[in-house]
This record gives sequence, C-alpha cells and structure tokens, in this order.
Amino acid sequence: MALLGMGNPLLDISAEVDQAVLDKYGLKAGDAILAEEKHQPLFGELVKMPKVQFIAGGATQNTIRVAQWMLQQPGATAYMGCIGKDENGEKLQKACSTDGVNALYMVDPSTATGTCATLITGIERTLCTNLNAANNYKADHCKEAANWKVVQGAKIVYSAGFFATVSPDAMKAASAEKAKDGGIYCLNLSAPFLMQVPPFKAVFVERIPYCDYLFGNETEAQTWAETEGWETTDIKFIATRLSLIPSAKGIKRTVVITQGSDPTIVCVNGQCTEHPILALPKEKLVDTNGAGDSYVGGFLAGLVKGLPAADCCKAGAYAASVVVQQSGCTFPAKPEYTF
Repeated sequence: MALLGMGNPLLDISAEVDQAVLDKYGLKAGDAILAEEKHQPLFGELVKMPKVQFIAGGATQNTIRVAQWMLQQPGATAYMGCIGKDENGEKLQKACSTDGVNALYMVDPSTATGTCATLITGIERTLCTNLNAANNYKADHCKEAANWKVVQGAKIVYSAGFFATVSPDAMKAASAEKAKDGGIYCLNLSAPFLMQVPPFKAVFVERIPYCDYLFGNETEAQTWAETEGWETTDIKFIATRLSLIPSAKGIKRTVVITQGSDPTIVCVNGQCTEHPILALPKEKLVDTNGAGDSYVGGFLAGLVKGLPAADCCKAGAYAASVVVQQSGCTFPAKPEYTF
C-alpha cells in the first residue's frame, strides 16, 4: 500500500444559495470554518433544498480519493478517520469503496457522521463544518495491530492540517513511524484559522520538523508568516523559510504553495521554482473548492510513482483542472493522464 491519509471524514451537503443565506448565518463567501451553535439550523435548511447533493468530503479524504483515481491501481491507497454508525457513514463507506480507497474507519456508534455545509454562490464555495464523529478519532485506532501494519506499510502518510484539531497524537505516531522507517510524511497548512489558534499552531510547530512535504496556498502561507512575525507577504520568501525549518530527519523539506491561477511555488532547501497550472476559461469552472485538495492528490500520486517535484506538479495541475469542472470533489471514471 503506497499512500495513507489520516483525517476528518465528512459528508458534504452541497446546494446553491443566494447571498441572503450567507448573511443570515454570518458567513463570508469563501470561508472554511467550524460550525457554531448559530449555524446548526443551516444544515437542515440545506437538506430541504431542491437540488441538494451529498458528496464524500473532508480535505484529506478528497486528496486520497483523487490520488487513487490518478493511480488507477487497486489497493494503492488507504484512509483513516472516524464516522458514525448511520446512513451518512454508510454513504462515505460506499464512496471510498467505489473509488477503490481502503477505508479503515473508526466507527463511533454514539455520534453522527460529520457533515460540511457547502454553500455555492457562483463558483465560490463557503464551507461550514460540523465535525461530529470526525472529532472523536483516537490514536489508539491507528495503533491497533491490523491498522498499524497499514501505517508501517505506507510509503507516504498525508494529513490535512484540519486533523490537528482532532488527533495530534495520531499525527505524532504516524510521523514518528515514517521518521523511523524512512517513509515520507506530508502535511497541509489547510486554513488560516489553524495557524491563528495557538493550540492548533503548536501542532504544526511540532510536526513540521518531521514533515518531508508541506503544502498550502498563498493565503495560508501569508497567515503563517504573520503568526511568526516575519513581516512579509512574499510567497517565495515564506516558502524558503518554511523549507529551512530544521528537519528532525536530516532531510531537505519540499514546500509546495499553490496560488490559484498563478504558478505554484515549490521550494527545496531554499531554492524556489515556479510551475504553471492548467488555466481554464471561466465558463468551464464549476467548483473551485476542491482545487487545492485535488492538486495535492495528483501531486501525491506522482510521488507514489517516484517522480520529481516538477512532474508531481504537472499531475497536480491536471487533477485540479478536472475536479474544478465538477460539482464537489468528483471526477470521471478514468483520468486522461499517463505517468
């Protein structure tokens, strides 16, 4: 098994809404936030909308499903996270099974499966998440004998930063194991709020020395710099400093910062290169929300194949260009891409 993802599995409840719905719940277009008490009625409101869609989601799960799609190799990927014993959990099980991902879920019978309200206004997505069962993942699950074999057998382990809010212990165990066995550990900065909340930021500070590949977008990179007091918004400078944070493994870290329609910045040991994305005409863009997750999915598929960063970026750009033409993190049966 080549690639293991560990994260927060969610069922996306996706519907087109107007600005009034955002205003009603105090949401900003493009937000990615955890739901508060005032947001709870929103989930029921979305379910009743005429064109509501239910799509397998959660940042890490999206990335792993895309990587599996790109690789087209049965059993190449696995995923761990916590779901409830309910209909939504069954939908996630089925989605992973259909996509060929080996879903090793922890099941919490007392809590509902996590959901993400996905509000569509034009091509903008606003995300409001009820973690529910996803919030209850325990490191003990990944340390169970059968699951630990999967952790040990994985060439690459990946977590989006959102997992830092749930199970820092599981992240620590997996990254320490990859440091021991020479495997690759990858992290994603994932959202500005993760760096702005001190306990979550502390998880990144602890884990980055064990991280071989660090992903993020330009906003997340700039938020990191701001919370570090670096007093710069220059992406290359920030990527350089992130790449030079001392490694506990004695490796040269690769930092990959996407910039929307601008070229992706890749920095290794202080040396930065630029890699173009596949630009699409605006009328072809359906949903930009999954772009970052799917870019990382394509990149990691390239990494599984042992390709250099430049080729991994090409695979990432292709995967993102396909997924942004779909609603939610979905894709056609097979990629028109060969490694």
